[in-house]
Amino acid sequence: MSKTAAFMGLPALRNLVSDSIAIDMGSAATIIYVRGRGVVVDEPSLVAVNTITGKVIAIGHEARQMYGRESRDVTVVAPLLNGVVADFERTREMLAHFVRKARSGVSYFSRRALMSVYPGVTQVERRALLGAAEHARIGRVWMVEEGLAAAFGAGVSVDDHHASAVVDIGSGTTNVVIVANGAIIHARSERVGSSDINAAIIDHVRRHRGLAIGAHSAERLKLELASAVVPADLAQEVTIRGRDVLTGTPGAIEITAGEVYPVAHYVVCKIVEGLRTTLAELPPEVAGDIYDRGIILTGGGALFGGMEEFLRDQTKLPVQIAAEPRYAIVRGLEQMFDEPLWLRRVTRSEPQPLLDAESESF
Repeated sequence: MSKTAAFMGLPALRNLVSDSIAIDMGSAATIIYVRGRGVVVDEPSLVAVNTITGKVIAIGHEARQMYGRESRDVTVVAPLLNGVVADFERTREMLAHFVRKARSGVSYFSRRALMSVYPGVTQVERRALLGAAEHARIGRVWMVEEGLAAAFGAGVSVDDHHASAVVDIGSGTTNVVIVANGAIIHARSERVGSSDINAAIIDHVRRHRGLAIGAHSAERLKLELASAVVPADLAQEVTIRGRDVLTGTPGAIEITAGEVYPVAHYVVCKIVEGLRTTLAELPPEVAGDIYDRGIILTGGGALFGGMEEFLRDQTKLPVQIAAEPRYAIVRGLEQMFDEPLWLRRVTRSEPQPLLDAESESF
């Protein structure tokens, strides 16, 4: 084989034995997209820990099955809170576990990764994420603001000179970004998301109905009864079970869509308030573009019942939900692998070499 042929085959060999991955590590779920294979990991960002030994015993789906029904020596924790690292050690172990699941059988480490980050991420939080990536044996890491990645994943073109508005509603954060010419021209982030609806439901049922319920029950109420707009059937009823606050005994209540609606509506209004504030701060030309194009919704919160209709009513603008809105961020990150100059322009930092010595061997 000629030297030229051998040199040309090296990149192919590197791609065979190491994966390029896109990581959206959110408060509720971690999603990993592997180039050429699509979404390979979509699991809850939960870790089950033995409280006596401190050892991690389950991660992701397995930890979620335990949540709310843990044995006395086990606790289930969410190591990320509102888009940032709350528990570094557990975040590190969780990311390493998910990256191992995402790799192909011949890959021992990942040569490069793109990771979405909360726009207001601090240097301390950034170092914590880089440390977690190093533990997961990732060679180089680029960090991209999650709102920008969501915009590209929703179909906004890097070459588009006109402005587009994207609202990414996650579990713990909501990002409103205005993008033009492949860059953010205005952005606003709020630490409020779809999980706040669950928390509000739990608080309401405890305070006003005297019943303590868990996260699974709150999620059920959100999915079956809650809506951003007035429900068609306010009398629709669901039986929910939990612990009576006064007696401490097991109990159950009937709760209607009419009772749950204002609880969820309060949280939805906080999300809309951030959007309205952003729209009010736009330059005239940008506002004109948004008037013509409307708003694109991404993130899991975009699927909340009536959200599209409510935003359309409140802003008087066209609103559409992106295809597979939960995967918009990783789709946007994945597109950047083919645009190195573009990637260098939009990332928050230079790529961080974490495994240079090992990377060179590949």
